[in-house]
Amino acid sequence: MRWIVALLIALAGSPGLAAEPMRLSADEALAQDASLYATRFGVSPAEALRRLQQQRASIAVSEELRVRYRDRLASISVVHRPDWHLLVRLSGAGRPADFVATEQGLPIPVRFEDGAGATREQALALLDRERAALPKDVAGYRGGGVDPRTGGLILMQRPSADPRPVAEVEQALSARLGLPVRIRRLDALMTDSAAIGGGRVEGPNAEGRRFRCTTGFVVRNGAGQYGITTAAHCPDTLSWRGPDGEERLLPMLGAWGAAQNDVQIHGGIGQADPSLFSDTAKTTVRPVTSWATRPMTRPGDWLCLRGESSGYACSEVELTDFAPAGELCGGLCTNSWVTLRGPECRRGDSGAPIFLGTVAYGVLKGGAYLPGGACAFSYYQSVDYLPDDWRVAVQR
Repeated sequence: MRWIVALLIALAGSPGLAAEPMRLSADEALAQDASLYATRFGVSPAEALRRLQQQRASIAVSEELRVRYRDRLASISVVHRPDWHLLVRLSGAGRPADFVATEQGLPIPVRFEDGAGATREQALALLDRERAALPKDVAGYRGGGVDPRTGGLILMQRPSADPRPVAEVEQALSARLGLPVRIRRLDALMTDSAAIGGGRVEGPNAEGRRFRCTTGFVVRNGAGQYGITTAAHCPDTLSWRGPDGEERLLPMLGAWGAAQNDVQIHGGIGQADPSLFSDTAKTTVRPVTSWATRPMTRPGDWLCLRGESSGYACSEVELTDFAPAGELCGGLCTNSWVTLRGPECRRGDSGAPIFLGTVAYGVLKGGAYLPGGACAFSYYQSVDYLPDDWRVAVQR
C-alpha cells in the first residue's frame, strides 16, 4: 500500500478518493498560484507568473537592502498596484534614488519613501515591552503589530469598546508610547482555528468532543526521524484515512504551544513524502523543495494555504511582526506571528501549510472572525520557529 499524502495537507480526503493525485512540477505549482494572483489583481496569467517569479527572486535584494539601511529601516514591502515593485520605507529625512536591480535575470524595481516615525527595530522593542500593558490601556484590544506604513504600531480595537474618534485615540497613544500609532477598529473575535466536527483528521479533546485540524508539512529531525506537523491546540491523539480508506493512528511525538509556537508533530506517517495537496478537491499534489524564513517574508507577499475547511486559497501578507491579544500562546504571545488578509480562514484549518509554489513558509494558528463567521485575517507560525532540531523535509 502506498501512503501518498504522508502527509499532505489535510488528512481529510474525500471518501471516494482512491486514485493517486496528479503530481505537479515546481513550475506547475507556481503557475497554479499565479492563476489566483491573476484573478485578484486583474492581470494576465503570464504577467501574474512573472510577478511571482519576481517575488521569489527579490528576496535576495530585500536582504541586501535590509543590511544596507539597517539603521533607518522601517519596512520593506511588496507592492502590486499600479505596478509590481519593492517599497523601502526609511525613518528620518533623506530619500535614496529609486533603482532597478537584476536578480535571476529578472528586473526588481526598488522605490523609497522617507519620513517613517520609527525603525522596525524600535517598534519591535516597544511592542515587546508593552505587550502586557496594551490590553489594559486599549479598550477592546485585539492584538497589535509593527505597522509597515509608519514604522510605528498598528493596534486592533473592537469598535464598540471606545466611543472616542480614532484620531483622538491614536494621538493619545502616540504621545504615551513615543511612536506613531495607527488604530484598526475590527469587530472580530480572535480564536485558534480548530473546529468541532467530523473529518479525516480528527481526535477527541479533554471533554471527549471531536475536533478536526489540518496537517502542514512533513518534517525531519537530526536523528533522521520523520513526522508531520499540525497545530499544538489540536487534540493529542489524531487519526486519518488514507486515499484507499484505511485508517491510521498518528502518535504524537511532541507539542510546543507557548510564546512563538503553536505546533505539534505526529509520527506513524508511513513512507515519508515531502508533498502537499495543491487544490481544494485534493486531486493534485505539489512537492516541497525548500523553505523561507520570517525575515525573508515581506508585507505584500502573495502566499497560499490549503486548509481542511477553506480548501486552496491565496492572499497577501499584511504584518510580519504581529502579537495576538490574550493568552493564546500558553500566556502572552510574542510579536513573531505573520498575518494574511482574509477572506479564507475557517475553523478546521489549524495547522494548515502556508506556501508559495514549492516553498514552505509556515503553519496556520488561527484567525480573527467577524460577526457571521467571515475571516478578517489569519495568522501563522513561520517554519523557522520549528522546535528543537526539527526542520521541513524537502524533495531533492
